[in-house]
Amino acid sequence: MSTLSWIRRVNGTVGRLAPQTIANQMRRAFMTPRDLPPRDWELPLLAQAERVTLRFGLSALRWGQGPAVLMMHGWEGRPTQFASLIDALVGAGYSVIALDGPAHGRSPGREAHVVLFARAMLEAAAELPPLHAVVGHSMGGASAMLAIQLGLRTNVLVSIAAPSRLLDVLRGFAGVVGMPARARAAFIQEVEYSLGIPLKHLDVAHYQMNIPGLIVHAEDDTFVPVKASQMIHEAWFDSRLLRLEQGGHQKVLADPRVVEGVLALLAGCREPARQTA
Repeated sequence: MSTLSWIRRVNGTVGRLAPQTIANQMRRAFMTPRDLPPRDWELPLLAQAERVTLRFGLSALRWGQGPAVLMMHGWEGRPTQFASLIDALVGAGYSVIALDGPAHGRSPGREAHVVLFARAMLEAAAELPPLHAVVGHSMGGASAMLAIQLGLRTNVLVSIAAPSRLLDVLRGFAGVVGMPARARAAFIQEVEYSLGIPLKHLDVAHYQMNIPGLIVHAEDDTFVPVKASQMIHEAWFDSRLLRLEQGGHQKVLADPRVVEGVLALLAGCREPARQTA
């Protein structure tokens, strides 16, 4: 029996008898990332980076000189997963600052979620030069769009393989781990309490996105359904949607069409936005 099968069996049984117990356990699992090492192909770029420490111990890697581009990885991700984009941006004359999200890499914390990621981006931006662009992947893309709502200033934004609303993510997770209905409802309530923001507010359909942007998604993404990209695009007037037939959830980051699209977007606006502390 696989680990997931065992978890589903326990959740299915105990979740009917003690739904709150399972909800609490699954909330912790949902918000506790694993520390995954970089792949071999990430190591050369890692060796070239400058490690910087920002407010509240937030850790980041920096490459290059020029207009600032802030990057945020996804769940259990790393800055160097953006390797192809980082190489291209540095080569085009940009400075790239890629954060370790809360509870990831060398940044402090034991749990993480989209609101903590968004606040980390705000804290980082307050210490950095004016941002020309922000790039986020998966949960990093969702957190970047949320950070814009919370006051993050940037000229352009790139969202790659991001979900459009958190409630869909929670329901998907609850289904994967086999939570019965009462446990699922309690789990969603526990997550909402931890976030400190009503889930209805974590829906891109209600966001005000008033900057140019690029939305990227691969049709074969098995982690975040491609329909999320269309929902984001419909809510974001000044955005371009780049849908790729292949690329999955991770390989899309290295697709030459994505690199080309990001560079074209950034080249169209060269004056960085000023951030207030």
